[in-house]
Amino acid sequence: MAAVGTTLSGEADRARRELSRCWDACEPVDHGPRCVIAHYLADLQPDLEAEVEWDERALAAYAHVADGELAAIGIPSASALAPSLHLNLGDGYRRQGRLAAARVQHAQGVLAVAGLPDDGYSRHLRAGLTRLGERIGEVGA
Repeated sequence: MAAVGTTLSGEADRARRELSRCWDACEPVDHGPRCVIAHYLADLQPDLEAEVEWDERALAAYAHVADGELAAIGIPSASALAPSLHLNLGDGYRRQGRLAAARVQHAQGVLAVAGLPDDGYSRHLRAGLTRLGERIGEVGA
């Protein structure tokens, strides 16, 4: 959590180094921590290709995360993280020009956010998914 907190410090290089050390310390079966670390590392990448690779790693790890596994870090239900993962990856694909892949992520994000309560977090995600949908030409995004 301390390494994740460094992402808020504005020191991207330091945060990237600390999160990379955490990634290296995790075992491949540490899906929850790897999902969160990769999710934050993606946002710290200096180029789009690396960003998308980390977003893909985050989503791949998420597929193996049990629902309550992230509660220790303040995410009571792992399902709350899914829309953000799909949104980030979809936007990365959009910026790469991979519109079909972006549409898949958008659709999965819309489905995932539908199960969240109507709070500030889910409204933020819904707004992001709407913007992504508009950018990739989804009707009724």
